[in-house]
Amino acid sequence: MALSANDRSIAGFTMTGHGLVHWFETSIPIFLVVWLAEFDVSVVLWGLVVAAGYAPFGIGALPAGILADRFGPKRLIVVCLAGMSASFFLLATADTIVAIAIGLVCWGIAASIYHPAGLALISTGVEQRGQVFAWHGMAGNLGITLGPLTAATLLIVLDWQLVAALLAVPGLLAAVYGLRADFDPTAAVDDDADAGPDEALSLSEILANSRTLFASAFLVVFVIVTFEGLFYRGMLTYLPEILHGSPALAGIDLGPSLEGIEPSFYVYAGLLVVGMAGQYAGGLMTDRLRPERGLLAIFVVLAVLALAFVPVVIAGPASAAGLAAVLALCGVFGFFLFAIQPFYQEAVAVYTPPDSRGLSYGYTYLGEFGLGAGSIAIGGFVLGYSTGAFFLTMAAFALTGAALAALLGLGLDRFVGRDPAGVPAASED
Repeated sequence: MALSANDRSIAGFTMTGHGLVHWFETSIPIFLVVWLAEFDVSVVLWGLVVAAGYAPFGIGALPAGILADRFGPKRLIVVCLAGMSASFFLLATADTIVAIAIGLVCWGIAASIYHPAGLALISTGVEQRGQVFAWHGMAGNLGITLGPLTAATLLIVLDWQLVAALLAVPGLLAAVYGLRADFDPTAAVDDDADAGPDEALSLSEILANSRTLFASAFLVVFVIVTFEGLFYRGMLTYLPEILHGSPALAGIDLGPSLEGIEPSFYVYAGLLVVGMAGQYAGGLMTDRLRPERGLLAIFVVLAVLALAFVPVVIAGPASAAGLAAVLALCGVFGFFLFAIQPFYQEAVAVYTPPDSRGLSYGYTYLGEFGLGAGSIAIGGFVLGYSTGAFFLTMAAFALTGAALAALLGLGLDRFVGRDPAGVPAASED
């Protein structure tokens, strides 16, 4: 079914915002390489500085969701875009580690706004929600791929401060575009539903809404998203290093023109590009498949794929067949890793009331990016013992998510009609 004019307007606005959030996010590690060479500062200290920038990205999701419910998601997204650009312009003037740290923290605060506000807007304003979730996810993956690629390419010929300024320009243009965008942010909810901004939202109301959410099926959805975050962040953090050590990739010679570039980088980038197809397919399937069923199926597939990395990537032969197996596994893995995301985004929309969507997605991305980041520490600890143990741990995260999705499906009879949050249960296929 074709998108309405309102759906197209919201889709364009949120796709732009989603792509740019990840455009900025994934360019930061490229700058880190330059900073390590330019400043006489230890790797440990730089790690703390970059972590300080990323931390608000997850922690700030909850207050951002509350603000989205209070002031409306469009305003918040425009502030997000302008704030991220301003932060990179600030980086462009930095000449000390303290100034860089301030710029990164400002970026993290601004970036934390997007996901709860953007997804709240889609959930209340878009009629063809699954299709827009699909395009929205693809735009995010495009930003994930283009951010580091653009930064790395520009840094070949330009100083890093100028590159930071150039990367900020698209965000500034997007903020101006957002101010002019025209759409109805509540077009997809019933006329009698309260889904607009609530200027009088108080702390007591926020606490009451939170208690209502966690007394409903949303509690299970929140824990599911947290385990998805643990799997996602752990795999994407350590997979480049694991691929780098794979026997199948060790013997590849890219030639003198690409000397110094690791083949594992191209494999990893290809995985992210394939993820765009996964996002699109997953988004379309949310219109045909109840979210808990999709979550259950994909979690099981991800667990199997995580275990498959042990014989294919770790123990695979240094041969053409071994390389083909690694490429095939990474392609399939990238597809399903990102195909799951529209399903949990849809689950939040199904199991929460329209007037608390910002708060709901705030909690969701606190679990995804905040609690999910715990797998960086867990994965690093386990990886120190063995790579096989790392993949077993990741598979355990995925299987736990599958078990919770099954629990959500089996418990639907408790929420038939209306759940404690007052939301109609998902219709039977």
